[in-house]
Amino acid sequence: MSNRVVQEVWRRESPHVLAALLRRHGDLGDCEDAAQEAAEAAMVQWGRDGVPANPRGWLITVASRRLIDRVRADRARAVREAAVAVAQPSDAYVVASVDQARGDDSDDMLRMLVLCCHPSLSRSSQVALTLHAVCGVGTAEIAAAYLVPPRTMTQRLTRARSTLRSAGAVFELPSRSELPSRIASVLDVCHLMFTEGHTRSAGGALVDWSLTEEAIRLTRQLHCAIPDHDEIAGALALMLLTHARAATRTEDGDLVPLAEQNRTRWDRELIAQGVGILERVLPRGHVGRFQLQAAIAAVHAESPTWERTDWPQISILYTMLDRVAPNPIVTLNRAVAISMTVGPQHGLDLITPLLDNTSMRRHHRTHAVRAHLLELIGDRTAAIDSYQRAAQLATNIPEQRYLNNRVRRLTDSD
Repeated sequence: MSNRVVQEVWRRESPHVLAALLRRHGDLGDCEDAAQEAAEAAMVQWGRDGVPANPRGWLITVASRRLIDRVRADRARAVREAAVAVAQPSDAYVVASVDQARGDDSDDMLRMLVLCCHPSLSRSSQVALTLHAVCGVGTAEIAAAYLVPPRTMTQRLTRARSTLRSAGAVFELPSRSELPSRIASVLDVCHLMFTEGHTRSAGGALVDWSLTEEAIRLTRQLHCAIPDHDEIAGALALMLLTHARAATRTEDGDLVPLAEQNRTRWDRELIAQGVGILERVLPRGHVGRFQLQAAIAAVHAESPTWERTDWPQISILYTMLDRVAPNPIVTLNRAVAISMTVGPQHGLDLITPLLDNTSMRRHHRTHAVRAHLLELIGDRTAAIDSYQRAAQLATNIPEQRYLNNRVRRLTDSD
């Protein structure tokens, strides 16, 4: 039994395991640790004996026992020990809870996302902790999404768990007044989950299909639950329009840039769904960041060729996005659109200040975009230097290989 199979089962079942533990023990940190110990035990036992017929029940049982052992080991938690011990699941209880969870997996997963985006935490901490605890995204991947070193993200996650513990956080469904802020955080979780799946921050593959498809599934469920929420609709449209290109983004494991992708292989059904959602939501009035990003993706999706892309419209949309949700990544993408509209030097002028930003200076895409624009203006030497720097910083193998190929192509043409 390969570790990959075990990991896929764990990714699917971990939210339900955590939900079962939280129902009986309120400390997220303790529950997360116990669930992780169960995952490690599964890696050993399942790798030897195969995945059991009821993997969720197995994980809940093992994690519950680990949790009880952990509480018993700490005499200062005597009261909580008694409460958890009483709640130790019998085999019948495990089967019943698993059957109940299986009856509505999507609702259980969404419930966990809403519960873990706890108001005791800042929004970024809510999102980071939920990505890690519920969605199974690694610390290094979350750090990459926030443009910080992994050690910094580890410290943030530790502080978040400590904050929840100190606040005596109770994981219960929010009131109507609290719901909008929780939904905003849940959307961030789904979007970052999709983004990591769409282009993995590290590793040998460009796409993690299980992450992207799970993010789309959850956002669809959220859209069905709250159909009049404009930004949920925008986020779903963005994911569908972006995912429509997924099958053409690599060839024999090598990255294929957007300009060179075979557009006849794009998923037209997903594109039609995404455009249809946008057409319903955009006339309503307020336009948020996900709707704007989806509109940009729609322009790309509906363009028959790279050369016929409506770059002026994309530039306008990025300018609007920069006003609604300014951040360095938006600036970087806007620079590309501006360069295609009025020339690469204008794009370079936008990128130059990003090099004074520590996070963006160590982000490979900053140097990759700069290299591309330098290549367009004919500064081959500077372009080679920037491509080399981008390749050094890239931790995703297909991206790294693509950047090194650009260096070789420019070098060989001298």
